[in-house]
This record gives sequence, structure tokens and C-alpha cells, in this order.
Amino acid sequence: MPRRDETERMCALTREVRAVDELIRFVVSPDDELVPDTDARAEGRGVWVTLGLRSVAEAQKRKAFARSLKAEVKVPDDLAGLTRRRLEERLLNALGLARKAGQLVTGATKVKAAIEAGEVVALLTASDAAEDGRNKLLGSLRGYQNAAREAGLDPLPARHFEMLDSGQMGLALGIENVIHAALTKGGAAQAAVKRAERLARYIAN
Repeated sequence: MPRRDETERMCALTREVRAVDELIRFVVSPDDELVPDTDARAEGRGVWVTLGLRSVAEAQKRKAFARSLKAEVKVPDDLAGLTRRRLEERLLNALGLARKAGQLVTGATKVKAAIEAGEVVALLTASDAAEDGRNKLLGSLRGYQNAAREAGLDPLPARHFEMLDSGQMGLALGIENVIHAALTKGGAAQAAVKRAERLARYIAN
């Protein structure tokens, strides 16, 4: 079993002990500036804060980072915004890897076909998508899941994410203006889902 200190940390803002999945780590860079360590792998002493945009902004406002480090540290003016961008970058990289692994499809037609085949583990809609297109694919997903349950099957618990715009997704995937995409079964896709879940939690909190 892992030790407690390998799975939990204390939030520098609230002083509550939480699972590391519910936190985000910050470290001091070589030029003495505080930066988000989104993968919690950077060397050096880290400061953990509850995974949430408002939590990070409040921690900066209350000087929780300097207090935790017991030293003055340069903090970017918009640390919360920078952290969101870093989480977005990690998600976009994961989406690119999923596409290379053949575990991501784009375009409404292909996405709908993947839904109907029961292959979708996450539905991705661009934040600037038209409402009717979004609703049609969400309806297809709900329809497949309901039909599967009625047939006595256990459908995949597909999530829906709408956090990136079409330009961001297109740039990451090498396709112009991606509006609809779906992650399908596989390890690379599941890794991308975890990235998406962290970003969604950060934005919501």
C-alpha cells in the first residue's frame, strides 16, 4: 500500500489534507518564479493548492505560496490563468497522442458512427460549436446509452467536455477548426480523459 504522504497533500490555502488528484502542485523555477507543475514531477519543494481556478487566485491573493515556502517568490500576475493554459496544453498534447494511436475521431459523421458502435469514452465539443450540432450528438449519445441499457448491456460511461475552442483543437490535431471529436477505447484515450477531467474540475472550482 502507498504511504499516506504519497497519495495526499495539504492545501496551502485551506490547510485541508486532500488526495493529490484533488490538488495541483506549484514549484519555484530556476529564475525564482512560481510556476504550475501540472504533472507533479518537477524537482524541488512544491506547494499544493486545491485544484480550482478560484482557489489558485485566492492563494495568490492571500500570499499562501510565500507563506508555505517561507520565502519571498515571484508570482506571475495571472497565475490562475497561466495554470489553466498549462492544463489546456497538457490536454491538447494528450488529444494529439490519442489521434496518433487511432483512438480519436473528428467530424460529426464519424463521431456519430463511433457513438452508435459503442466505442466512445468521451465526447468533445468545441466551445464555439453551434447549438444544434452539439444537441444532435449529445442526443445520439443518450440514445445509444438508453438503448444499451434496455438491451441489458452496460454502456461505456462516456463524458462530455466543452472547454476548448475549434481553433485550439484543430491546431493540436493538425486539422482546421475541429468542432466535434470523440475519444474511443484505448489507453491513450483514457489518458486524455483524465487530462480533460482535471481541466474541467479546475475551471469549475
